[in-house]
Amino acid sequence: MADIDDLWIFAYGSLMWRPDFDFVERQKARLAGYHRSLCIFSHLYRGTPTNPGLVLGLDRGGSCVGIGFRIAETHRVATLDAVRTRELVTGVYREVQAPMLLEDGSRVSAVTYVADRAHVQYAGKLPREQMAARIRQCAGSAGPNADYVRNTHLHLQQMGLQDSNLAWIVAAIDHEN
Repeated sequence: MADIDDLWIFAYGSLMWRPDFDFVERQKARLAGYHRSLCIFSHLYRGTPTNPGLVLGLDRGGSCVGIGFRIAETHRVATLDAVRTRELVTGVYREVQAPMLLEDGSRVSAVTYVADRAHVQYAGKLPREQMAARIRQCAGSAGPNADYVRNTHLHLQQMGLQDSNLAWIVAAIDHEN
């Protein structure tokens, strides 16, 4: 049974497959009002300021299925500090508290990170061919951009989810290799 002070974090990209924090529970979850999109230019983790990669953000509209992680109250502060250090490096993400529907039917409030459309790193909706070309050629401090996209796509498949845009991009980047 979850403590009322437990923290929930909604993950939709690399936090799903590399959370880097301790959690007591994980469930498939849906967040309404946002969709998963390769809409962020990465200047650090998957690209550089002169050759930015593309990473996922939650952009407004639709809904997104990802992972809800429950963090024990005793780890709340340390976990939020760690996730903020990872996600809020350049200010392209805004931390929001949003309602999340868990796979078991429960509704909880979760912390998540959404794209700031006013930020210089917001890429918007680029043509898929342009996204694939950028992803294929970019790398940053966390490795090749293509690995990030492949890992996210694979994790979604393992969850039984299909993302046709990511599938197309993975096929395009793998076709060139």
